[in-house]
Amino acid sequence: MPLFFLKYTAIMKIIFATNNLHKLNEIRKAVPDSYEIYSLEEQAIQVEIPETSDTLEGNAIEKAMFIYENYGLNCFADDTGLEVEALAGAPGVYSARYAGPACSFEDNIVKLLSEMNGISNRKARFKTVIAFVENGEIVTFEGIINGQITTDRRGKEGFGYDPVFLPDQGKETFAEMSLEEKNRISHRALAVKKFTEYLSSKDKQTTE
Repeated sequence: MPLFFLKYTAIMKIIFATNNLHKLNEIRKAVPDSYEIYSLEEQAIQVEIPETSDTLEGNAIEKAMFIYENYGLNCFADDTGLEVEALAGAPGVYSARYAGPACSFEDNIVKLLSEMNGISNRKARFKTVIAFVENGEIVTFEGIINGQITTDRRGKEGFGYDPVFLPDQGKETFAEMSLEEKNRISHRALAVKKFTEYLSSKDKQTTE
């Protein structure tokens, strides 16, 4: 039985099509207490999910539909990219593997800072797209935060490009913020907020 209950319980249990513990932790902290988020591993699903699209939205939809079509589970997936204005939107959809197929977070930061060396325009944005599939129907939600690429690493929290991303509405990089502070403004938190508002509105409709 799918672990997604919209009508029959006060707690909504939702499968997140990921095993990325960083993302899982961020989203669990961002959603209200009325939601329980489960990873693929927690559902005993061990599979490499394809990501073949050239857009964030396309990848999020592909991942969510893969789980739905192969396991019959309503779920959601996300894809996130860092888009740098001076690099024509790169690394974008390739953010996780910017420095190569088996690269680390540090490898990606090294490449990004190298590419940005000497460039005065440091404008960038983080973008997250969440795709939710329920009974074969797809709905997407987008979160964007604008900021700047710093010239060096700052902070030890977070993951990915967090040490070099300074949001416009703050004086600290994402890596200098606590998870609670980051979740008040981040791209992923904004997308999750839209997603949970959508679920709440559906729940309200079923009880009226």
